[in-house]
Formats: sequence, structure tokens, C-alpha cells
Amino acid sequence: MSVFFAKRFLTFLATLVGASIVIFIVMEILPGDPALVILGVDATDEAVLALTKELGLDRPALERYFSWISGMMQGDLGISYAYRVPVWELVEGALKITIPLAILAMTLSVILALVIGLYAAANHNKIGDVSLMGFSQLGISVPNFWLAILLILFFAVNLRWLPAGGFPGWEEGIWACFKALILPALALATVQGAMLARITRSSVLEVFREDYVRTARAKGLSQRRTLWGHVLRNSMIPVLTAMGFQFANLLAGTVVIENVFHIPGLGSTVLKAINNRDTIVVENVVLLLAGMVVLTNFVVDLLYAVIDPRLKAHDI
Repeated sequence: MSVFFAKRFLTFLATLVGASIVIFIVMEILPGDPALVILGVDATDEAVLALTKELGLDRPALERYFSWISGMMQGDLGISYAYRVPVWELVEGALKITIPLAILAMTLSVILALVIGLYAAANHNKIGDVSLMGFSQLGISVPNFWLAILLILFFAVNLRWLPAGGFPGWEEGIWACFKALILPALALATVQGAMLARITRSSVLEVFREDYVRTARAKGLSQRRTLWGHVLRNSMIPVLTAMGFQFANLLAGTVVIENVFHIPGLGSTVLKAINNRDTIVVENVVLLLAGMVVLTNFVVDLLYAVIDPRLKAHDI
């Protein structure tokens, strides 16, 4: 188990290092001078040069990269160029919104996918299966930002059940915050859940065709007991793989959805930073999002070994 964990952990670290290099290089080649953006086009050359030196942007790129990475390792994300406050203050406030939104959306997505996928597989080629797969195909085809607008029109404008946007702050209570996050979470979860439901159905149907499943059925086990006792666990590896990719797509989707609902999460923070050419904020937020995706895939790899010990034994 230790060898299996060590290999996965080294892959996790190498991916993070590679991601940090790519992010830094991309931010370096983007056009625009942060000092000029902050001071405005009417600023004098002397003022721009002084601010550039103050921000440390006159140093060599390699030195700035290692300074950024070493600072992150010590918990220092630097100072925002535009707001002149520690980047961590901006990120911390955004994380308190984006992480609950992502968890809520992923939970809804998984529940939706497992319920639809298992029911469709258990009723293969019946009207319930065909109908649900048709709806799931429709869900895949709908862009989440367009679905978000429809949800706002129906639940916020017409029914007035939920707020159309904004975030009240956690000091207003969990229920008020939950109501503000439920529509964005639904907009994110519907598309991801529809994709995951089709994968779940296909994986369960594939396991249903295995000899040991037919043997269990021949011994008199009901379809339900066979499904929960033999099929579900063995069909989870493709589903877990898909969940890892879905979480990455979900995090990318928050950038758009948070702006549709005017939620001050990581998505809104990074877009504002891009507009302000606040590269230090963009680098930290994007690397944080990449780290969350890589960490999710790392956890999925470990869950593989829990679900199927053969993978762990093969790796060792």
C-alpha cells in the first residue's frame, strides 16, 4: 500500500509543479503591463517605472517564479497589485463560497447520476430507461449558463421562491446562504449529472453481463440484491474516473455560473483579476483550482485501491 500511495503522491506533486510552470509562462506572455493598467494610460513613464519596481516586476522571470513558489510553500501568496492587500484575504473569502457551491453541486450531481443510472440499468430497454436516457441527452446538450438563466426566470422571477443572485454572507445564516447557492448548484449539477448518469448506466450494464452476476441470479438472488451486493461496487471504477473529470468541469463551470448569479467566489475573483491585469492573483487562484482538480484525481486513485484491491497489488 505504501508503494501505491508513494507513486500516486509523486504524480500528484509532479502535476502541480508542471501546472505552476504552465500558469506562470502563460501569464508572462499575456499582453499588458500591470503597472500601466493600475495607473491608467495617462500615467507618466517615471510613475509606471516606479510602480513596476515596487511590485517587483522588474526582476528576472525565473527569480519571480521561484519567489512565488517559495512564498506559497510558506503560506505567503503575495500582495494583490490592484487592491494592495494580501492575496490570501481575497482567496479566503472566495473559497468560503466556491467550496460549498462545488460540494453542493457535486453532491446533487452524484445523487442525480446514481439514481437515474441505476434505475435505467435495472430497467434496461424499458420505457423508463429510454425516457431517462432521452432526458439525460437533453441535459448534456444544454449549456449550464443558459440553464442558469432559465432557473432564474422560473424559480426567482416567476415563483419568487429563491433569490436571483448575490450572496448574503455566512453571518446571515446557513439557510439564507443555501437558498443563494441552490440555483447555481442546480445549474452546475444538471449537466454534470446527466453525463455521469449515462456512464453509470453503461458501467452497471457491463457488469450485469459478467458470469458471476448470472451465477448469482441463477442461485435465486433477486435483481435488487444482485445489484446492491455484487454489481454496484464492481461498476464504480469507471464512475469514479468520470467523477474526477466531472469535478474538474464543475470547477471550470463555476467561473461562468458565479458571474451569472453575481456570486463573489473564485470564478468572479479570477475574472476581476484578469481585467485588472492582477497577475499575482490570477496565478494563485488558477493554481489553486488546478490543485483542487489534481487532489480530487489523487483521492480517486486511492479509492480505486479500496474498491478493487487488485489494482493496488498490481502496482506493488
